[in-house]
Amino acid sequence: MSLYERTRAVLPSWLALYYDEPIELDHGSGRYVWAADGTRYLDFFGGILTTMTEHALPAVTEAVAAQAAKIIHSSTLYLNRPMVELCEEIAAVSGIPDAKVFLTTSGTEANDAALLLASARNGSNQVLALRNSYHGRSFSTIGITGNSAWSPTSLSPFQTYYVHGGQRYRSPFAGLSDAEFVAACVADLEEVLDQTGGSIAALIAEPIQGVGGFTSGPDGLLGAFAEVVRARDILWISDEVQTGWGRTGEHFWGWQAHGAVPDIVTFAKGVGNGLSMGGVIAPASIMDNLPANSISTFGGSPITSAGALANLRHLRAHDLQGNAAKIGPLLLDGLRALDSPVVGDVRGKGLMIGVELVEPGSGIPGAPAPALATAVLQGCKDRGLLVGKGGLHGNVLRIAPPLSLTAEEAEEGLTILTDAIGAAS
Repeated sequence: MSLYERTRAVLPSWLALYYDEPIELDHGSGRYVWAADGTRYLDFFGGILTTMTEHALPAVTEAVAAQAAKIIHSSTLYLNRPMVELCEEIAAVSGIPDAKVFLTTSGTEANDAALLLASARNGSNQVLALRNSYHGRSFSTIGITGNSAWSPTSLSPFQTYYVHGGQRYRSPFAGLSDAEFVAACVADLEEVLDQTGGSIAALIAEPIQGVGGFTSGPDGLLGAFAEVVRARDILWISDEVQTGWGRTGEHFWGWQAHGAVPDIVTFAKGVGNGLSMGGVIAPASIMDNLPANSISTFGGSPITSAGALANLRHLRAHDLQGNAAKIGPLLLDGLRALDSPVVGDVRGKGLMIGVELVEPGSGIPGAPAPALATAVLQGCKDRGLLVGKGGLHGNVLRIAPPLSLTAEEAEEGLTILTDAIGAAS
């Protein structure tokens, strides 16, 4: 049996695989990965925005090897030096006053923990979320995800109210100016709040929606939301699982573009550079508010903490946020210069770029083109480039290379993308 056949025989059918002939990634170096058959690919997706610095970063592999030779696991029932050192560094760069950090094994678990903190603090299971959002695959985070493609059940421990503002291209407010768009979304939020009744625990929002297709409202929108919800004692949770650690180039955190500081921040993916790492940041007044004991068996394990700490220090020492700000526009400008009837929108910041593909000649302006996106995804792979796909309709190319991407590699990837879009259309 092939590895594909063995995969389908033993793993759930709902685990998606890319490509007509899925590939087995064998090893990586820098911004490149190699399949088991020896084919080399330029990686513009990083294992879903997870390989943040580079593949096989020596600082990370050396830190993991050194820690593995000492002790791999202990749990939070024992003092854990790598975990404390990592949390100290995260707290220092968090922008959260009097910050405390709780480490988890994924972004899903981080959002779970943030929802627990907010619901315990406010005594409510009501949550505000943005339309088109994605916050994880657990029972609770599915219940606050505003994207039907990733919501397999309507059952939930939360009562969720969805508001406008997560995306602009397909919004009923799409033609408005930034200020008008913000005003319209705030009015929508206030109307929803007036109709809910009772207390609400939190508003959770991605500064740039990841699975949703790298969409967002204008800068300042979440700050305007924060002003409204805080007047009603509702917490603001910023889901930075995909936007954190300098990926947008302009800021270290996505929330910093919005003129206000969130009450809780969640993170994951990039900080571990492939290691299973996530977490929550909150002021002590919120973090210490749970009325029961808790532990984590695997969150903040010595080996993942050691690797994540080495990765975070490398990111900061080499100013990879600055590199994202410098290299990102090469891709954005090149993609926006494409004269193609199938490219409906090119958006993003830094090295987080979405290309929305539409059906030309369908008679419906901006009609989503999911089959075309799949064809471009395949075409990029055939030409040696790995990209992602997302959006509510599955018609958005997601481009998110490691933050160490060079100008030459950006040009290489742009050429492949241009060719693949042209061929598919």
